[in-house]
Amino acid sequence: MTSVHMRGLPHVDAVTPAVLVLPGPVSRGETPRLCDEVRALLESTRAGVVVCDVGGLGPPGLAVVDLLARLELTARRAGGRIRLRDPDPALHALLDLVGLRFETERQVEQREPPLGVQEAVEPGDAAV
Repeated sequence: MTSVHMRGLPHVDAVTPAVLVLPGPVSRGETPRLCDEVRALLESTRAGVVVCDVGGLGPPGLAVVDLLARLELTARRAGGRIRLRDPDPALHALLDLVGLRFETERQVEQREPPLGVQEAVEPGDAAV
């Protein structure tokens, strides 16, 4: 019995998600059109994810939360989901407050270093 050993990585068909830029401010009347765009992007790309660029939405409010919830519901009904790109920290906090969780892109992590870890060591320091 013989097997063929292939060199390199196996072929992976990566699908790049579509991007929907949400210009701000968005009125309630635009929600159905944006939901239709999310549905169409999911059907045409078959990526399963639509990236919503929310960087230009402006100050967050409940209208923005309502829009994002409706876009997520539309995406879920079409077999996908949405991912937020460049969310304002205030929008992120507001979404947490109302209990909505979204996957995000380009989110800067700000964490403290673990306790007991030294960032710099001086010659002659004792090991801990």
